[in-house]
Amino acid sequence: PRDEYFEYRVLHSDGRVVWVRDIVKVETREDGSRVGFGFIFDITESKSREQQLAQAQKMDAVGKLTGGVAHDFNNLLTVILGSLELLELSVGDDAQGLARIRLASEAARRGADLTQRLLAFARQQMLAPRVVNLNECVASMGELLRRTLGESITIRMQLAADLWLVRVDPTWFESAVLNLAVNGRDAMPDGGTLTIETTNQQFDETVSWQGTDIAPGRYVALLVSDTGTGMTPEILARAFDPFFTTKEVGKGTGLGLSMVYGFVKQSGGHVRIYSEVGLGTTVKIHLPAGGSAGEGERLDADNPERAPSGQETILVVEDDDSVRGTIVAMLQSLGYRVLTAADGASGLKAIECHGEIAVLL
Repeated sequence: PRDEYFEYRVLHSDGRVVWVRDIVKVETREDGSRVGFGFIFDITESKSREQQLAQAQKMDAVGKLTGGVAHDFNNLLTVILGSLELLELSVGDDAQGLARIRLASEAARRGADLTQRLLAFARQQMLAPRVVNLNECVASMGELLRRTLGESITIRMQLAADLWLVRVDPTWFESAVLNLAVNGRDAMPDGGTLTIETTNQQFDETVSWQGTDIAPGRYVALLVSDTGTGMTPEILARAFDPFFTTKEVGKGTGLGLSMVYGFVKQSGGHVRIYSEVGLGTTVKIHLPAGGSAGEGERLDADNPERAPSGQETILVVEDDDSVRGTIVAMLQSLGYRVLTAADGASGLKAIECHGEIAVLL
């Protein structure tokens, strides 16, 4: 008979659930009789690491699939939105036609918003990071949060003094905070308290955090907590999965936490959820500190750039025929002369043959 082993969970005397590996060995004595004996090992830590690795691999695989799907949808929506904009220019004073075009454009823009959330989860969206103080970002959202969450939710802000600066895209950061706040509201149907907290944290050595190693350094932590219903371990394990939601049909896309996850990861940070049924949920985000005040400021919002127009030659390199055709039509409507190429090699040949090219798109 061969050796056997079994893995199972046991309840420790101190109340902890422990994973063990039970190895059973059987030996045959000289007289032909057999005797069995066994060893039991505590494998809780290795089992936890296996589960964390499997979760990380799953999130990576789902992210790649999601990113590919979002990219394809992005191309389709580019064609739809671009064509609708061109069509709007051609309908003249037809009020009914304009209304229908604008209705279709609004629907397409909502689709584009969902696509951006998918790209955020896949960590492929375009970010415009700059150095900011997260206290200022959170404080500026006060009125928006109060209107969004309603009177039954009490908002508490505990913002640390002398908070370190971080380099993030403030628009995406505020969108992440809003998503977390809305999730907290939905978990408190009878009202409750939403707490937003910031604090400085420094790690002097590598810290293992929910299957991810956080490198030593300075971090700014953001915590968003609610006093709601909390999540079961089964729900918590799927919280970041795209399209996973416990809300009723039509009440949510299941992309809010996915977007937060992708944005934080793409910004070099880490995110974790703590939750207990009946006690509420806390989402904790760590973002690496760094940068100096004033670095990377955006252009003055009071002086927006006008849509360009001119007669220069632009070379458009795009492998999708429909997207390329839409971009060419839009540029030509602004007066530009447009050359096209379907790939990089063709684009390089066009540059060699046309010295008048002013812009490569």
